[in-house]
Amino acid sequence: MADDILDRFKEGDEETAEVDTGKKLKIGIIGTGWIAEAHIAAYVRCPDIEIVAMADLIPGKVEKFCKKMGIPVPHVYPDHASMIDNEELDAVSVCTYNRTHAECSIYALEHGVNVLCEKPMCVTLEEAVEMRRAEKKSGKILSIGFQPRLDGNMKMIKKIVESGELGKIYYIQTGGGRRHGIPTPYGTTFIEDETAGIGALADIGCYSLDMLLNAVGYPKPLTVTGYKSAYFGTDPSYYPTHPEYAEKFGVDDFAAAFVRLEGDIILDFRIAWAMHMDTCGDALILGTKGGLRIPSTECWNGTIGGPLVLYHDVAGVQTQTVIPPEEKDTGDLFYKKIRSFLDACKNGDKAPVPTEEIIYNQAIIDGIVRSANCGREVEINVPEV
Repeated sequence: MADDILDRFKEGDEETAEVDTGKKLKIGIIGTGWIAEAHIAAYVRCPDIEIVAMADLIPGKVEKFCKKMGIPVPHVYPDHASMIDNEELDAVSVCTYNRTHAECSIYALEHGVNVLCEKPMCVTLEEAVEMRRAEKKSGKILSIGFQPRLDGNMKMIKKIVESGELGKIYYIQTGGGRRHGIPTPYGTTFIEDETAGIGALADIGCYSLDMLLNAVGYPKPLTVTGYKSAYFGTDPSYYPTHPEYAEKFGVDDFAAAFVRLEGDIILDFRIAWAMHMDTCGDALILGTKGGLRIPSTECWNGTIGGPLVLYHDVAGVQTQTVIPPEEKDTGDLFYKKIRSFLDACKNGDKAPVPTEEIIYNQAIIDGIVRSANCGREVEINVPEV
């Protein structure tokens, strides 16, 4: 019986579409920090694009970046606006820090340029609404950088839910965390309020939320009771070589929430950059016919942490079906993210990770922050755009 169930979820090999190199898309890169490295590594594998321009606020940073990546230096600009104003671009990658995601994306869309914006979508719900409005008004594509959706194991989670094997979903639990993982090796842009705006919630929490919200169809969030703290980030002893970072720390390093979703679904969530624990627990999806356990990872930014386990009754017998993980997608997800975005731009397709879904992700993060700040449950109201 278990084999019969496994057969329902077997995937055929995906066909690789042939890339049309007849028309090359002109690409601009906004921000040349470490995340831009992954974008460039993927773009150089695409024969149908030209990287014609890059923008960065720090003089000389683009040239150093290109040398490191082993690529020619394109046209260089001191900011996103001057680049977009002076180049005929088909698309841009927004690889800046969180607080400028909205500004850069909106400006590009208003000037007729497609946008791939790194996660998180932005910092506040208000910014997310403005981004979505700019996208709809422009008729261009705005896709958000959630490459884990393209992993075969993440797709399997969604496929299991959609199969009906779990019945009506009523509870989802998700979260991730690092025992010691505040991202200061990349400098302080992740931890300062003026650049990041949100900490672990935005950096890895958005991945954790997207994994299960995408699987259950992205129900609308209604209310949230949230909590956040910064006990580790503000402790100088956490940074033996840079104790001054504690004074700069202005975001969250831990957050938790209880969220009510449309369709009578409860979301139990927690995330951590640092804690005295190795995991916040596995992700769970509970339904009236079965439950699914998804082994934990630190971030949910690639694939799952081990085999999926489906708990259900078969002919009145309590049964567990183990669904072995696929390995073939691991390490190639950034290329798939870039490729799917380029294909959507060329074919006029829907954004691979559409804002109509991720706006709910951002609304939950925004609600957690608001609830934590006021110390009580808050309503989540996402305007129609």
